[in-house]
Amino acid sequence: MAAALSGDMRSKQNYQSKKKKLADKVLPQNVRDLVPESQAYMDLLAFERKLDSTIMRKRLDIQESLKRPVKVKRKLRVFISNQYFPEKPDPEGKPDGGTKASWELKVEGRLLDDPVHPNRGDGHKHKRKFSSFFKSLVIELDKDLYGPDNHLVEWHRTQNTQETDGFQVKRVGDKNVRCTMLFMLNYLPPQFKLDSRLARLLGIHTQTRPVIIQGLWQYIKSHKLQDSHEREFINCDSYLESILGRSRIRFSDVPQLLQPLLHPPDPIVIQHIISVDPADAKKQACYDIVVEIDDTLAQQMSTFLLSSSSQQEISDLDRKIHETVGAVKQYRIQREFYLGFAANPQGFISDWVSSQSQDLKTMTDATGNKEEERVSDYYMSPWAQEGVTRYFYSKVQQRRLELEQALKSSNI
Repeated sequence: MAAALSGDMRSKQNYQSKKKKLADKVLPQNVRDLVPESQAYMDLLAFERKLDSTIMRKRLDIQESLKRPVKVKRKLRVFISNQYFPEKPDPEGKPDGGTKASWELKVEGRLLDDPVHPNRGDGHKHKRKFSSFFKSLVIELDKDLYGPDNHLVEWHRTQNTQETDGFQVKRVGDKNVRCTMLFMLNYLPPQFKLDSRLARLLGIHTQTRPVIIQGLWQYIKSHKLQDSHEREFINCDSYLESILGRSRIRFSDVPQLLQPLLHPPDPIVIQHIISVDPADAKKQACYDIVVEIDDTLAQQMSTFLLSSSSQQEISDLDRKIHETVGAVKQYRIQREFYLGFAANPQGFISDWVSSQSQDLKTMTDATGNKEEERVSDYYMSPWAQEGVTRYFYSKVQQRRLELEQALKSSNI
């Protein structure tokens, strides 16, 4: 509560400060009447207020949009190639001295129309590595050729995973090998495959948890399943009851009830034959996979919000405007002073002395009678002599201190 009140007070102070600064920019009406061209400045000031309001509204819209992850779909082209190395006998005829026939499988890829990512921090730009798109990769070789213990090649992402541009698998063999590749995409945020019954009910196959819960809530609202008296409870219809196993649930229990109905997404399966035919020793196949990546526009919007160079320039210009308008107001006061004196010197001086005398009395809390002060006998009273003495004494003391300071400075 205290933090909220403090934040409200700061917001109110900022608003009052901005309002005061805006008032400092406005030219007085008599200046505008005197200089008609100054209306162009007031028009610019009104346009600036509209522009500031629009920019502030857009900044708030950008901040709201950045809270939601923005994804765009791109094609990831996967290149699968293999190379065969025939058997080489030992030149000296030793039985175990040569090399056996073998093959090498390469799995590589790149993003089509890959947008260049922001700087890494060292001034260079980079593109995403191939492995960053996957959570795991499993290559299943022909079990009849490599046995049950050596037919699987697996790669799984860990916290310390070093990203790479591709994968290589080497094995000994001189026969064509059937292999199955299972690519598990690295969804950020994580996505889940819905149970078939729930998928049919919501019309969602694979999605993030918030989207799935939102879809379920839309189903509840459209079928009016929320209890009219106890709003936190949901009265399940026959379809929802058959899936969740309950006729009445709390909406707060939905994430827990959905847990057994959410499964890992289906992997992308690619069948490939590793050829050892010398005429086809460098066979290559290409496959396109649709992946989701962060929209680079979000990074640009974030950079725009964090940029302060333009704000500093605007602040400097605002300061100059305030100084100029302050000078104009001061010139207006001086002009009115001289015009008043030129029009009626005697009356102006009389009014000015009266005003200054009244201000002096207000500041010193002094009281007096104008009629008494008009005659010289008023200044012949005993208090006048004492007042003059005190005045000269204070002046002498002030001069004495100045001389002492000057002597100390010269001695140093």
